[in-house]
Amino acid sequence: MTSFLKNNENPLKYVNIIPAGKSHIHIRNKKVCLDCENKPCTYYCPARVFFWEVNEIKILFERCIECGACPWGCPRENIDWVYPPGGYGVKYEV
Repeated sequence: MTSFLKNNENPLKYVNIIPAGKSHIHIRNKKVCLDCENKPCTYYCPARVFFWEVNEIKILFERCIECGACPWGCPRENIDWVYPPGGYGVKYEV
């Protein structure tokens, strides 16, 4: 299967997202992530919000499309997610 996206390209660059000043996604305990065998958060998120850098999980909350998958997909139940505050997040144009 061939992907039309480059590895580091934002897959949702055409989605209008207004990020809040702080993240609405939080890792409860980053040490728990170190022992996570397959690190599924880095591949089940359709917006590629989670990634690893120097042995630490990082969050690009500005990419979140508010699908709500992250707390359900974490096998360690280590992700807290809520909707961004009013006026922020995915903006749908009519």
